[in-house]
Amino acid sequence: MPLRFIRLAGCACALLILAGCGGAVRVEPPVPEGPAAAACQALAERLPRRLDGADRVESTPASPYVAVWGEGRIALRCGVPRPVTMSPTDQVPEINEVAWYADPARPTLFTSVGRAAYVEVTVAREHTPQSVLVDLAAPIKAALPQTG
Repeated sequence: MPLRFIRLAGCACALLILAGCGGAVRVEPPVPEGPAAAACQALAERLPRRLDGADRVESTPASPYVAVWGEGRIALRCGVPRPVTMSPTDQVPEINEVAWYADPARPTLFTSVGRAAYVEVTVAREHTPQSVLVDLAAPIKAALPQTG
């Protein structure tokens, strides 16, 4: 085989591999309003570039209310509705002064409660939820005032 053909084939394979890698992760953004929208925009500016060893990546559609790390292995959505499965009498544990509701039907879903906006975080099993929630506590406390 001619060397030129081998080089072109190698370049074509590399481009196909790169085309299949990366890209934006699809996450449906919430649509917060009023004070919740403003608080979520403030949170977006404070979120870390790296979370539990995963780098932040782009999401689609682009939204200031969504952040994704590790090709979608950790996803944050700010301004979601109150969790429907959460009862007013539920005991909600706090991590670094941020209360997190853990959905009993979805063990990888956590929602911060008691602040200007609800923040939903999905953490894939290969990550440590407590580590992720600890790292998110400071930006959430700084951006989202407590409501009660």
